Amino acid sequence: MGELTIAHVLAVPATSGFFADDQAAIKAGAARDGLAYVGAPLTPGFDAIRTPAEAVSVLLVLSDGHVAHGDCVSVQYAGVGGREPRLRAHALAQVFTREVAPRLVGTPVGDFRSTLALIDGLANDIDGFGTAASYGLSQALLDAAARRAGRTMADVVAAEWDLDPRLQAIPVYAQSGEERHSNVDKMILKEADSLPHGLINHRSLVGENGRELIAYVRWVSERVEHLRRSDGYAPILHFDVYGTLGDVCDGDLERVAGVLVAMAEAARPFALRVEHPLDAGSRDGQIRELAALRGRLAGRVEIVADEWANTVDDIRLFNRARAADMVQIKTPDLGSIHHVVEAVIDCQAHGVIAHIGGSCCETERSAQVSVHLALGAHADQLLAKPGMGVDEGLSIVRNEMQRTLALSAALTPSRT
Repeated sequence: MGELTIAHVLAVPATSGFFADDQAAIKAGAARDGLAYVGAPLTPGFDAIRTPAEAVSVLLVLSDGHVAHGDCVSVQYAGVGGREPRLRAHALAQVFTREVAPRLVGTPVGDFRSTLALIDGLANDIDGFGTAASYGLSQALLDAAARRAGRTMADVVAAEWDLDPRLQAIPVYAQSGEERHSNVDKMILKEADSLPHGLINHRSLVGENGRELIAYVRWVSERVEHLRRSDGYAPILHFDVYGTLGDVCDGDLERVAGVLVAMAEAARPFALRVEHPLDAGSRDGQIRELAALRGRLAGRVEIVADEWANTVDDIRLFNRARAADMVQIKTPDLGSIHHVVEAVIDCQAHGVIAHIGGSCCETERSAQVSVHLALGAHADQLLAKPGMGVDEGLSIVRNEMQRTLALSAALTPSRT
């Protein structure tokens, strides 16, 4: 076979797994009307408080006929916490068609890391080529590199970063969306390794001094004990509170710590993680406040960083400051997927749990590629995505994981 090249580029507007939500309007008390919200949006880039999230599929038709595929997506709460505005699919597809495709057609397919300068050049030269575009294109380029190598994408990641080539299954974390009770049952019955997320995105779900949230944590713990088929199933209870503890406690770290300790008591006998307990309004402020909060907790609760840890450089700063026990590496926010690998490596170098997260607003393709990143980089945990239905996300990531492990074993020469 001759040199493998990119013969054609397609950018196809696509549908994501959930909705884009205006977090500022929701936290300000926007009223619900069924699944929708009533009122005017507050975050720039939104024309409604809740609107279907969009995506763009990047298809690289290679000279041998293989189609390498990646998806550009943005997160549910775009435009806040230092993130870029929500993705508009038709506009981004036009950027690819007019400006990106001419620079890619005819390009030889080589090692994945050799393409990083190309992605950086596009980001520097083309207006509108931001993190979502880098995310989708880099997925497709990794797929192309795997085609050239005759290996899985996970194997390519492990090889190109000189990591352990032996791939192992990664624990999976599921998110409930607003179905905070029925979806927990799904997670328990399907034995998610960590649950339930909870989508605690308004102070009414926390209650005075955390009363409502503590009761919910206790219910989840009791539900696991009631439904589990054996005592060997002991998931980590992981709740994302979107900064609401800081809001309810008026920013008082002692009060926030008190609620967290009460949550840990309610979670017993299971371990507790709490994501984004407060929002300090800036990266440096977030690092400072979370580090101080961890000091008060003395290991009784694991704190997870999310907002303001939006780039690999941000994550490195959180890690060096020991500001979190775990970092959610929110894949669409990091742009090119090589940053995800580097973030995992940095977390593990600092003894921080590396969770490859992302968004309910992703697609089945970006979720599949995330599985390969998690396996190849040896992340500690992976989010079940996209969507908020539990079943779909668990099926997509678990099936891709098992297929990849089987293929890797079949395609890899014996190491004995």
